[in-house]
Amino acid sequence: MLEQAATRAGLAASTATSLRTGAHAIFEFDGGIIARIGKPGSADTAHREVRISHWLNHSGIPAVHTVETLPQPIVIDDHPVTWWQLIADHRPATPAELGAALARLHTLTPPATFELPEYQPFTGLEDRIATATTLDDSDRQWLTQHYTALRQRYEQLPPVTRTSVIHGDAWQGNLVVPRSGAPTFLDLEKVSLGRPEWDLIQLAVDHADFNRLGNDDYYAFVTAYGGHDMTTTPEFRVYADIQVLRWAAFAISLSKHSLTARSETAHRIACLRGRIPKPWQWNAL
Repeated sequence: MLEQAATRAGLAASTATSLRTGAHAIFEFDGGIIARIGKPGSADTAHREVRISHWLNHSGIPAVHTVETLPQPIVIDDHPVTWWQLIADHRPATPAELGAALARLHTLTPPATFELPEYQPFTGLEDRIATATTLDDSDRQWLTQHYTALRQRYEQLPPVTRTSVIHGDAWQGNLVVPRSGAPTFLDLEKVSLGRPEWDLIQLAVDHADFNRLGNDDYYAFVTAYGGHDMTTTPEFRVYADIQVLRWAAFAISLSKHSLTARSETAHRIACLRGRIPKPWQWNAL
């Protein structure tokens, strides 16, 4: 697949180096070109990512740049391949840098030339639980009931007072800081219109449920964003419980082909079911 895409783009596949596998496979080519291979059937999403990159950069929000000289996307066996400029010599953003960048992003007027989708926090969750072959009956039943209860709790939240342009997967690794340059957003596939709380909840949960983010870093994030602390809001637990279920469902999706993911899935479910006290410790997958 990569070789076919490289040939159509006029690149030498022999120069490609694998950087990451997971939801996307990512490769680096000579000349600082990054290939991102999407999931089957995601060509529309890939096309929108390219448009979002152009729009954000034109709007003054630094985002990863596409390679303008290559066709975008190239679709091979229903997998879209997009081409991006390497951001060399960078580091993950600090919580404060992320808070400031999100504050700017959330003030953007949506694009006029194309439509952003509405953010859907429950996408794929029910199917992952129902079709997982590695879950026992007890865990599947509990997760199904938990999912249903969370949907009901979410639907009972007060009406939305405002929707914003949101990143949809906002954490320090998706905002990188080059040695000479401004903080830059990566992974644009979930950029959408939705409640801004979805861009604040990951760090709030990291702080409250996992203790992965200490007081100083978390409150630097809150201050940089403008003072809105999710952990003190009445609806915090609804957003938090949905977020951790999404993280558990990601592990479930990998567990069929990975013993490591299967073990991590069992651990995450045990946490959700209250069998392991907080703060939790979950391993990255």
